[in-house]
Amino acid sequence: MRLLIALVLSAAALAAAPQRIVSAAPAITETLFALGLGDRVVGVTTHCRFPEEARKKPKIGGYLKPNIEAIVALRPDVVIAERSSSNLAELFARLKIHAVEVDFKTLPDIFASFQKIAEAAGVPERGLALQNSITQRMDQIRSRVKAYPHPKLMFVVGRTPGALTGLFAVGGASYLSDLITTAGGVNAFADATAAYPKVTLEEVLARDPDVILDRADMGDQSAATEAQKRAVIDLWRAYPMLKAVKQDRVILGVSDIFFVPGPRIVDAAQAFAKMLHPEVKW
Repeated sequence: MRLLIALVLSAAALAAAPQRIVSAAPAITETLFALGLGDRVVGVTTHCRFPEEARKKPKIGGYLKPNIEAIVALRPDVVIAERSSSNLAELFARLKIHAVEVDFKTLPDIFASFQKIAEAAGVPERGLALQNSITQRMDQIRSRVKAYPHPKLMFVVGRTPGALTGLFAVGGASYLSDLITTAGGVNAFADATAAYPKVTLEEVLARDPDVILDRADMGDQSAATEAQKRAVIDLWRAYPMLKAVKQDRVILGVSDIFFVPGPRIVDAAQAFAKMLHPEVKW
């Protein structure tokens, strides 16, 4: 009898859970699919490209400015969005649409988002399982690199095209800084309080990173030509005194795994570890 009651309650809970979910950010889309909820996703942004099935979902416009009319037309049970100054949650509340907001600024924020998204979808136990799975993989990476030296890495996320001016790097307030640490490295600008501070070439020379990861000038990473890649390398070779240049450790072609703060952050940590510790057999 108890088993029958439990099954009835479980079925009722599943029926009451949101069946039509709109995702307003790539990281949210990836999390929903990782939670096994892809069949309930009825709308995503034009920037949601992973997994492949997400590309086939109806589009609600861009990440920063979603099309509200398109969202309303999808008749969602819930809209899940990243917390921002645009106050989407208030707008949806006025439209009588249930909305949930999540944060992605720090690594703890990202882990908390797994649980919050799972709870919003009515499957809280899956959020905990996803978090535990990623935590275990992160711990494995830390364990593999623990005994090795910790190289200093500078991650250039923006600059003036074709020049080493207007540089922006990963700072201490970014989740990417936490991933660099997880991977057995030291963020060259970990002391910067901003997530992506503007830095000068003089500061770069003074901090003298062991590894430089440069995504600028590359656009679509998969479409970058060898000539384009060599051009970026040549910019840094003008400063042969840098350790990263001396050791031929200027790395290009950054994948989107670094810029979508969802479940693939563990893949980003693994990629950092391979860059920082080529001596380790992965």
